[in-house]
Amino acid sequence: MAIEAELKAVVRDPERVLARLEEQYGAGRAEVYRDTYYDAPDGSLTGADRELRVRTVHGPDDIVTLLTYKGARVDEASGSKWEAETRVEDAEAVHEIIRSLGFTPRIRFEKRCRNHAFERDGRRFLATLVRVPELDATFIEVETAAAAEDGLAAALDTVRAVLADLGIGDDDLTTELYTDAVAAART
Repeated sequence: MAIEAELKAVVRDPERVLARLEEQYGAGRAEVYRDTYYDAPDGSLTGADRELRVRTVHGPDDIVTLLTYKGARVDEASGSKWEAETRVEDAEAVHEIIRSLGFTPRIRFEKRCRNHAFERDGRRFLATLVRVPELDATFIEVETAAAAEDGLAAALDTVRAVLADLGIGDDDLTTELYTDAVAAART
């Protein structure tokens, strides 16, 4: 498993940030993520800051389903976590397997994304402009991988540099999880 070195920020001027993304990295790819987060009946995954997610990505040309496990945060300031992810062939089958193991859906929601994949400073990045219909905000996530905790600081420095190039400062950063924000919006 690698560490997902990621920072998320609230975007105050989405049109300007989108223009900068397209200017620097091309048109990007519009995708809709349909996420289901699972937990044990006793809440032990969430209680231990871990995540089990099934994500179905609807792109312009295809539909892909991913199974993701995220460990507890290894860095509180960024919220970065160990992550293991794999593609699955049958979305309904993976949901059934997870439910049969005793996990229950905790929350489901949709993210509307524009993804920009690129390389910089010898690293692969994904910059994603995100709208969640239930939230009154636009977000940007920029991520790269760190092989180990001792490489996380350097990875996050390059993520911060990408965000700075897009006009996103440290005061825009947030570690609030979409799952928590959507759950709060629904109550």
